[in-house]
Amino acid sequence: MRKLLFLILIQTILLSCSNLKQTTRNKTAPSLKLISSIEIPFNKTFQKTKVGGLSGIDYDAKNDLYYLISDDRSVFNDSRFYTVKIRLFDSKVEGIDFQSVSVLKNENGKVYGNWNTTPTTSADPEDIRFNPTTNTLVWSSEGARVITADKEVLQNPFVNFMDLKGDFLGNITFPENLAMQKLEKGPRNNGTLEGITFDKKYKNIYTNIEEPLFDDGNQANTSKGGLIRLYQFNAKTKKNTAQYGYQLEPIAREPSPKGAFGVNGVSAILYYGKNQLLVVERSYSTGTQACTVKVFLCDLKKATNVKNHASLQNQKLELASKKLILNMDDLGIFIDNIEGLTFGPKLANGNPSIIFVSDNNFSDQQRTQVLMFEVVK
Repeated sequence: MRKLLFLILIQTILLSCSNLKQTTRNKTAPSLKLISSIEIPFNKTFQKTKVGGLSGIDYDAKNDLYYLISDDRSVFNDSRFYTVKIRLFDSKVEGIDFQSVSVLKNENGKVYGNWNTTPTTSADPEDIRFNPTTNTLVWSSEGARVITADKEVLQNPFVNFMDLKGDFLGNITFPENLAMQKLEKGPRNNGTLEGITFDKKYKNIYTNIEEPLFDDGNQANTSKGGLIRLYQFNAKTKKNTAQYGYQLEPIAREPSPKGAFGVNGVSAILYYGKNQLLVVERSYSTGTQACTVKVFLCDLKKATNVKNHASLQNQKLELASKKLILNMDDLGIFIDNIEGLTFGPKLANGNPSIIFVSDNNFSDQQRTQVLMFEVVK
């Protein structure tokens, strides 16, 4: 009898420890609760510029100011970024007030060229981050790889530092595998740099490619996701220190008609905690207007540094781990082309907020959405 009671006691203790361990593990993965949403009208203009293509957002908490970058390749107006105030009432978004617009400039102090007329001088802005320790900004350009019978453009992606007026301050030194090539090696067109984010102390910068490098295998399809790379750079030396493999989800919906265009890739990232990133996967398929957007908590702690690996295929590598924390399909509302996210102000209950923004591709068939979530830890 005593032996039986002892065994029961041991099992109870082990179960309790297991539950505690599971609870502790769960505490590291937040959930996101939708608070409110608002749309910026398609015909919105500000200081003679067309507001659209909003691909990145970041928050300056001290000044309660947001930076929004447009992916306009100087087609509608010069490539640019905006500052805005987001008005809240009862912790909900009440309105968006544009404050200023600044033109992006290259290392020669000139504005970027028009993609349609001088593509090699243009930029494809995708994300923007504010550094309060230096009072400067950093932004990414996706570059281009277009090879057709009548056009050839090999434009490398880049990450530039700039002041608050858009003037060039420097750039990051990229590894060779991010150089556009005529052969099917390196990055794919429209599948390169998307998100950027600083770590908590602004000592490291993370960025990601949207889709796999040619060297790393196939793009995602409806049955299997591809392998992309997350890149880590030292913010001071501006050099690449690590690369990590990350497994994409399959394309969420079968395109209609079957065989038509479909894609799933990482459209944005945000530093969450030590070795952890929030990763936004956005899936779109022809025949469905809405996108399927999933947010994962990604952990790099045990991931293999693949900086010196020419390919991720047929390798015994530890990939970055991931845990789904939000599928926007479950929100019961239309979700468009989410491309940016940032931590916002703390809410009345003390919890952090996260704000997402969608890129309408300057199309009247799409929406510029601003979604605000509560981070529940």
